[in-house]
Amino acid sequence: MAYNYTLEELSDMHLLYGEAKTNGRKAKRLYAERFPNRHHPCHTLFASLDRRLRETGSLKCSHHNGARRTVRTVEFEEEVLNILEEEPAISTRSIAHQLGSAPSTVWKVANEQLLHPYRRQKVQALLAGDFHQRTEFCNWYMQRCNQDNQFPQSVLFTDESCFSREGLFNSHNSHVWSDVNPHALFVKSHQQRFSLNVWAGMIGSYLLGPYFMPPRLNGEVYMHFLDQSLPELLEDIPLVIRQRMWFQHDGAPAHSSYEISHHLDTNFPDRWIGRRGPVPWPSRSPDLTPLDFFLWGHVKSIVYRTPVDTVAELRARIVAAFERVRTTPGIFQRVQESMLQRCRICMEVNGHHFEQLI
Repeated sequence: MAYNYTLEELSDMHLLYGEAKTNGRKAKRLYAERFPNRHHPCHTLFASLDRRLRETGSLKCSHHNGARRTVRTVEFEEEVLNILEEEPAISTRSIAHQLGSAPSTVWKVANEQLLHPYRRQKVQALLAGDFHQRTEFCNWYMQRCNQDNQFPQSVLFTDESCFSREGLFNSHNSHVWSDVNPHALFVKSHQQRFSLNVWAGMIGSYLLGPYFMPPRLNGEVYMHFLDQSLPELLEDIPLVIRQRMWFQHDGAPAHSSYEISHHLDTNFPDRWIGRRGPVPWPSRSPDLTPLDFFLWGHVKSIVYRTPVDTVAELRARIVAAFERVRTTPGIFQRVQESMLQRCRICMEVNGHHFEQLI
């Protein structure tokens, strides 16, 4: 329930707002010191009160009786701002329902206080032991980059991703513009399903793949890929890069057998990143590999712009999307810069989530 300030209280608030040189937080402290036995307002109320006086010539506005509150008062504005401070994730519709107002009125109050609705990002869950590993990896990567400015172009980052028939669908951003309602539909949950397991690699300004793996990836299949297929995919990479190249993969079960570690030790001696590798890959860190923080999302946004009807069509779209990425000017340079930025910020936050800071 909103507190109803007296005209004397509102007058004292406005005088202290001027004494504080229009600093709402300072005015709130002064008000609490001068009037310890009074109800203490939110710091945002002081600016709202000043604006109300300038616009209407009055410090106090009366409520109108009715099902909805149609006139904004300083008390109403304070109530809205207090709710937003206590529950930052609440909707304007919920606040309006609580206060008997229109959602648009609540929205205006928040906007005038420079409050905006920001969407929360989805991030990978981390365990307590992950923070140190992530910091260690980023520290190692930054040190190598400082020692050799060509190092960012020497790491082959690799990963696999599944492309299904339904792919990505964000209903919040799915609209059909028309002068009348077209009653458009989006078909999902097909009875006939198909998918493709795709491997890709990025090194410097080169994008390897797509290479289509068997549906079920296990150690034997992955070993065959490393031994037989990867050398062919690397043929387009200049020899000078291959001679100094580092190989990276994550800690997926198919990547983690002793035979695969031995193979990488033989072919990339002291130059590979992964589980049991010379440089351990930090668990649960898709935000630190370009395949996850850039490539897969970008490729899938191209592939799934329209529904996919056959597996052959899906394959063709993936190939075309890779070619589009490959021919985009400056894209690989931006990815390398993003990798460096991510490592710096990850170290600053001691390995905790950082994507909201980018």
